[in-house]
Amino acid sequence: MAREIPDLLAAVRTGTGKGAARQARREGNVPGIVYGDGKEPTPINLNYNYLLKRLRQGRFLQTLFNLKVEGGEEVHVICRGVQRDVVKDLPTHVDFMRIHDESRINLFIHVEFVNHEASPGLKRGGTLTVVRPEVELEVVAGDIPDHITVDLTGKQIGDVIHINDVQLPNGVKPTIARNFVIANIAAPSGLAASE
Repeated sequence: MAREIPDLLAAVRTGTGKGAARQARREGNVPGIVYGDGKEPTPINLNYNYLLKRLRQGRFLQTLFNLKVEGGEEVHVICRGVQRDVVKDLPTHVDFMRIHDESRINLFIHVEFVNHEASPGLKRGGTLTVVRPEVELEVVAGDIPDHITVDLTGKQIGDVIHINDVQLPNGVKPTIARNFVIANIAAPSGLAASE
């Protein structure tokens, strides 16, 4: 279920502060910082086009990366923030956090719905209303699930799917203690009007 850890290439940035960050952007890079794990923060540069391509692939904030810094060691990192230009919506700075494979972290994981054809409620014209397309879960960094699966087999009109109804992978638990709603099957408007 866990994905292969992709590599992310970066270079060490000399200097910190506004001037060094602007210089990096002029040179076609996006400045960033790597922090955590009890070590000093490391300023880095990522190639602008390389980072933009990675961001457009999706799920950038939910992916564990193997960060390869030129002339430095390889570390496992997870992105904790991408700052964007307010007008162009393009990346201007990225924050990464160093983690171990045993670390427990909170991430938003995609919810996938399967077996639509095996749901009597959907066959009768009901509509699947997704309340949470992503769910925040506490996961082990070395084993981040690609998605969680909700089986719609046997679901009728009016059924509500809660987090406790979903089979979560081993070592994964929700960050919210209550049994929150993920989706429901709503009646079509014509059926609701006739009743």
